[in-house]
Amino acid sequence: MIPTSDGSLVEQAMRRVRDHIAAHDLKVGDTLPGEGRFAEELGVSRAVMREAFGALAALRLLDIGNGRKPRVGAIDGSVMAASINHAVATAQISTSDVWDVRRTLELRTADLAAQHRTDPEARAIIAAADAMRAAGGDLAAVTHHDIAFHQAIAAASGNALFLQIVRSFEGLMRVAVPTAWHTRETEPQRDAVLLAHRDLAQAIADRDAPMAGDLMSRHFDATIADRLASAARMAVLGGPQPR
Repeated sequence: MIPTSDGSLVEQAMRRVRDHIAAHDLKVGDTLPGEGRFAEELGVSRAVMREAFGALAALRLLDIGNGRKPRVGAIDGSVMAASINHAVATAQISTSDVWDVRRTLELRTADLAAQHRTDPEARAIIAAADAMRAAGGDLAAVTHHDIAFHQAIAAASGNALFLQIVRSFEGLMRVAVPTAWHTRETEPQRDAVLLAHRDLAQAIADRDAPMAGDLMSRHFDATIADRLASAARMAVLGGPQPR
């Protein structure tokens, strides 16, 4: 029986599974022994192992399917997303905090993407920027392509962790992008935003890292300025302020 002084039986069982993955140098998609095997080795019930496997699957550390052995899971930004969304919803962090972190991360991803992007990745970034413009007044489509644009840049950075972190902001972006778009009340303002995305995409395609970083910085500065200006107008009018 595994000792119980360091966390619950389930927590210890989860730790042993992670240790097994590390000790055997398992990679994504590799199989692990089943619940029964671990339960026997650790001296715990199958119910304990079932709960441990379920928790590891929820964290995307294991990929569990009916009728087959568990497999090592792939990195998945949805776990981070759930934590971030919860923190914002419960006022542990603010949307301003998220914008600040996004700005810092995405300046770096733009720089790296310009250095490391492949030709297909450059085309994907340009295609997302062009799709935003083609969406016209369809705000849902603009939002979809804006999210794809930022994720494509992160993917082109060559750092898988950057991609997963940027992906973790997707849920918040589905709210933030329309909110930001509503602060741009004239066609010239909206055209400027769309052009900024296209210019950034082109800088990455041209492998111009300084320009890509500068354009991403200006994009975030302009967005934040628009939100502050909108908040000031709403405060004067006594209406709800953008979150």
